[in-house]
Amino acid sequence: MGKALDRLIELLDLEQIEVNIFRGRSPDENRQRVFGGQVAGQALVAAGRTVPADRPVHSLHAYFIRPGDTAVPIVYLVDRVRDGRSFTTRRVSAVQHGEAIFTLSASFHRPEPGPQHADSMPDVPPPEQVERNSDRLARLLDQAPRQPFDNPIDLRSVGPMSAEAARDPSLRTTQNLIWLRVDGELPDDPLLHVCLMTYASDMTLLDSVLLGHGMTWLDGSTSGASLDHAMWFHRPFRADRWLLYAQDSPVASGARGLAHGEVFTAEGELVVSVMQEGLIRSRPRSVRATQQS
Repeated sequence: MGKALDRLIELLDLEQIEVNIFRGRSPDENRQRVFGGQVAGQALVAAGRTVPADRPVHSLHAYFIRPGDTAVPIVYLVDRVRDGRSFTTRRVSAVQHGEAIFTLSASFHRPEPGPQHADSMPDVPPPEQVERNSDRLARLLDQAPRQPFDNPIDLRSVGPMSAEAARDPSLRTTQNLIWLRVDGELPDDPLLHVCLMTYASDMTLLDSVLLGHGMTWLDGSTSGASLDHAMWFHRPFRADRWLLYAQDSPVASGARGLAHGEVFTAEGELVVSVMQEGLIRSRPRSVRATQQS
């Protein structure tokens, strides 16, 4: 297991300070605010630790309310809304400086038999034939690739990355296909695999909005934030095996973009569905920057 993945798993291992109260921290880095996938993953850990292991999570709905402060811990307050015969419901509030920065509602369901069908996985090359995003981005920016690989999630875009589409209009699309997996072997803990996918689900979803407009987070004028996030977990999966994250954006309007994602195993089984709306703002580039470009 890589050091970056070790740090991420430690990040998701919350401290329980009361029956329904947990405390999490942010990584020691220079982010202006807490990464949305981090707080969503930690909140799901807090909810899951109050639910019997035989009831896996089947859905979550979350709102990002305020930017998180990376310098102080995050307190997660769990409300045990319902413990039914088949379903368990939890509501989690993430609190900093006395104010909620994030809320999550999660539903857990005892597995039952029923009808089954699913969309088919898109036809894509296998992950072994796709270059790592970190290497592509380093080449695009004329930088040396980071060695050793220090991202806990191995991301490999089948199509263009937003930074590439920003330079070449012919690459612009609202489709975003990415192979991903965590960088190492994980224990057989279903909640951990789900929480890691929750973390990873927020890393690239809004790129499907940017791709269609030639925008990138690296252009110095584009900024954004997740507003809400919903996930449905259909079947068990492992986050340390290759997963195809098929993402697209059906609409963008009013400085908000809607993104949709489906997660497939390498064998083609649909295991997770995702929806997110994000705030995307673009300010005019300065005259000097325009002259230099």
